Amino acid sequence: MALAAVRPATLDDVAEIARIQLDTWRLAYAALLPADLLAELDSESAETVWRQAIEDGPGLVFVATEGEWTVGFCAILPAPEDEVAAADGALPEDALHVVQVGTLLVEPRWGRRGHGGRLLATATAAYREKGGVRGVAWVPQEDKASLNFYRAAGWDTDGTVRTLDAGGRPLREYRLTGSLELELRD
Repeated sequence: MALAAVRPATLDDVAEIARIQLDTWRLAYAALLPADLLAELDSESAETVWRQAIEDGPGLVFVATEGEWTVGFCAILPAPEDEVAAADGALPEDALHVVQVGTLLVEPRWGRRGHGGRLLATATAAYREKGGVRGVAWVPQEDKASLNFYRAAGWDTDGTVRTLDAGGRPLREYRLTGSLELELRD
């Protein structure tokens, strides 16, 4: 394997981040999301979102590389109150110290090489340094690969679920949570 690394994203990474997002969603979520919804995704809109996230977003964006190739990315941000609240709206004691993994994607052809773990460990370490103690991520119930990934990192479902409208089709998601104390494994 060529040298693998994770680094903060720059504006030069925007096109690759958008490409990875669109290609991965179209492949990985083809059975979960309506085809017309996936077909509507476009590079220009995705690039605009990622450019703004890198320039002035409240969170951090990281890219994973292997040799000269960008193979994945992760966006992490302070978790909004509604993302950490219990079903009754009550906030946990650590609510001000919780971060949310908004997106963590590795292109399937680069999977199973540790890129996802490196992305998650690097992103959570950045927030640990800012006082973060716990993270949350929302994962579709049917996305077994992502559920297994987070569980392997020590995160698990906390009993909170939500159902989104995915182009007229319900998309049920589990909230996973875990410590930001993650270690990279060789």
